[in-house]
Amino acid sequence: MSNIFFNYLLKNFLKTFLIFILIFYCFGVILNLFEEIEFFKNIEVSILTPLMLTSIFIPSMIIKILPFITFLSSMWFMLRIRNNKDLLTLKVFGFSNFKIFMILATTSFVLGWLVLILANPITSSMSKYYEKTKSNYSKDIDHLVTFNRNGLWIKENIKNGNRIISAKKPDGFFLVDVTIFHLNKQSNLTEKIVSTKANIKENIWALENVTLLKNENGMFEEEKFDIYKINSIYNHEKINSLFKNFDTMSFFDLVVNYKDFLKKGYNKTFLNQNLHSMLSLPFFLFMMTALAAILTLNTLKKSDNLKFIVVGLLVSVLIFYLKDLSIALGQTERIPLILAVWAPVIALSLFTFIGVLQINEK
Repeated sequence: MSNIFFNYLLKNFLKTFLIFILIFYCFGVILNLFEEIEFFKNIEVSILTPLMLTSIFIPSMIIKILPFITFLSSMWFMLRIRNNKDLLTLKVFGFSNFKIFMILATTSFVLGWLVLILANPITSSMSKYYEKTKSNYSKDIDHLVTFNRNGLWIKENIKNGNRIISAKKPDGFFLVDVTIFHLNKQSNLTEKIVSTKANIKENIWALENVTLLKNENGMFEEEKFDIYKINSIYNHEKINSLFKNFDTMSFFDLVVNYKDFLKKGYNKTFLNQNLHSMLSLPFFLFMMTALAAILTLNTLKKSDNLKFIVVGLLVSVLIFYLKDLSIALGQTERIPLILAVWAPVIALSLFTFIGVLQINEK
């Protein structure tokens, strides 16, 4: 009999969880589709292209908000079994609030690891395809920054044409082994600049050990400079901010290729942030399920689901804000970054520990 009730809890909880993921996926597709259509509005493609890109972009977004999906689905499931008297039946057959909580929270914890190990590599590959596909259509876009196995590439619209910048790798406020191509409006090469290092802290870049090849009447004349300056719309802060999104890196990639990413010039701070954010996911899911249990299993009385869903949304927004605030404090070095990533989980664990003890007494 105990196994029957255990299977009932597990099966219906997973069913509710998957339904909520599907709901959020559909909302995500609807909202992001408008953005993709805006991107392609001046490019001749079929409606299937933005729809396809949207469908492969949303899964990575789902993983980001998975703790809140888990919280809402857990709350909905526990409200349902409470209102249809299944919770009372479970208690009659020896299932305490604590036991029910442990079954559901442990399931969420296991789901977190399954997402990291199985789903995350797939969503990261989808994100890579998404970025690559949009880059192929970027010829009609004035500005582009991308980072691949060949290093950093920047396309920039300037007064008399375009500027293409390539660099082997970033190194602090510098770009290493920089090559800059200046093209006129007919896409003809007018100037080539080769530099060993460029200081990009400000919008006025200071290039060192420069070789300048300038097109004069069809002939390229060479000049040498110790320091050569150019004005760009990009600086270190702006370029660095573009690579805070590590959706294209899977948990497995980060663990196995961490040192390689550092050698390629990826920022160590954000690599650590992303790695620990992923590691904290299963624990975050566990705590969000615990929080849902505290809010719903404290009584057997039938209640209005709408009221609890509104409360759940407010709690989700509050936790999201506090999580974002904690990360911001870590990024500005007010507190250690790793502590900033784990702080919401630690805070929730302290709160839920007391709350779970209270619901176990009821």
